[in-house]
Order: sequence, then structure tokens, then C-alpha cells
Amino acid sequence: IKKVDGKCDEMSRESEKDIGCDLFPKKIKGIRFDNVSYRYPMSKKEALSNISFNINSNSLNVIVGPSGSGKSTLVDLLPRVRAPSSGSIFINGLDLSQYTLSSLRSVISYLPQSPQIFEGTIEDHIRYGNRNASDKQIKEAALIAGADSFIEKLPNGYQAQLDEDGQNLSGGQRQRLDFARVLVKDSPILILDEPTSNLDLESEKLFMKTLNNIHRNKNTTIIIITHKLRSTINAKQIMVLRHGSIEAHGTHKELLSQNSWYASAWEKDSDH
Repeated sequence: IKKVDGKCDEMSRESEKDIGCDLFPKKIKGIRFDNVSYRYPMSKKEALSNISFNINSNSLNVIVGPSGSGKSTLVDLLPRVRAPSSGSIFINGLDLSQYTLSSLRSVISYLPQSPQIFEGTIEDHIRYGNRNASDKQIKEAALIAGADSFIEKLPNGYQAQLDEDGQNLSGGQRQRLDFARVLVKDSPILILDEPTSNLDLESEKLFMKTLNNIHRNKNTTIIIITHKLRSTINAKQIMVLRHGSIEAHGTHKELLSQNSWYASAWEKDSDH
């Protein structure tokens, strides 16, 4: 009983504190990071240092950089999974901390590098994105995500059973299935963490074509974290993150003209 009580007390201390009182707007006018820094507890070194940039609404943005540069930490700040050690993040001119957690996270869809898939049906997994989604919306999301083609070939289609972690699907199939979950939510902010890491070249091209279509046809602000520079060519803004700082930012063409990590990495990438 003492151990259980101790664990409950620990969970209570570690629970998220929702200090916001404003509801998040349905339309995104812009996102701004203003001198944001982050230091992990017990660490002497900042994981992020004085990060400042703007993201326009309905834009395609890419964050690139070598492993350990702070890309995932940076994106964790947007849904307030982590809070800045200093500096502020603004959406529509209001500090992020002023919004309630539930309303903030309800308008953000996140596609992780390694999807978490539970036992259940294909349809069940897609519906995690929107519990009230109709069968038509589920199939439309799967079609846009490029998952419909392999789902229809399964013996029971959308009612096919998934193993724990989706072990009865390939890596690419899991990624496309989880992308359908993200799309059925139809959120104004879409965050994708290494979305093409499990895809072959042809599937990667199809995936990026899908993202570009979403960007053109929907009012969606897209943020991609990637190490694959092929994914950056059509981005409105590319942010190069190194050693926890923004080394450079601009379009693909602008960054190639600079003497930076990006230009060097592009030159070395034999697959582009």
C-alpha cells in the first residue's frame, strides 16, 4: 500500500500543469519562436539556445540538421510537451502558455517516426485520429495517405486485425496507416517526424507529392523534421539546426548558395 501511495504521489507531482485559460483559435495566422532556449533537467548544457523564427500559416516548413542537433526537442515545445527554459512561443500573437492544453493539442496532429499501433482493426487505428469520423472520411484519409491500396488487398480490408505494434505490416505500411490517422483529424497544424524514414524512394516521392497537395488545397501549416534533404526542395522555409542553434534558414535555393552545413550535406547526398 505504501508503494502504491508513493507511486500515486509521484504521478501527481509529475502531472502536467495546465495554466492556460484561452481556447485555441480554429485558424492559424502565424507561429513565432522568440529567443527560445531549453535545458534538460540536471544538464549543464542547453539543448536549444536562443531560437528565433517565424512560421506563416498554410506553409510547408522543414527542420533539418545532423543527429543530436535538437530537432525533436524543438518540436516538443509546440504542443507544450516541454516548456522553454527561457524565451516565448507565440501563436496568433498570444503566448502559447495562455492557451489551455486540451484546446492547443486538439488542433495539432503529430506523425511520429515510429508509429505506436495497438491490437485492433485497421479502421480502429485510423479512427484514433477522430472518434467521430465517418466510414467515408476514414477511407478518404487512407486514400490520401497512400494506405488504401494495401488495405484493400487485405482479406478483411478495413476490418483486418492488427498485431501489437502492427507487426503484420511492413514499416512503410505502418507509416502510411498512421499517416491516415493523422489526416482524418484534419488539424490546422501538422507535425511530421522523419515521415519518410521507412519508405522506399518511390513511396517517398508519392508521400511528398501528397504533402504538397495537402499544402496547396488545405489551410494546413506543415512542419517536417527530417535528415533526408530530398524532402526540403519545395519547402517555403528550411531551418538548419546545429548544436542547438539555428545556423541558417531560407529556401532550398538560398541555402545552396551559402557556405553552410546544408550546402555541404546536399553535395554529399548521392541519392538526390
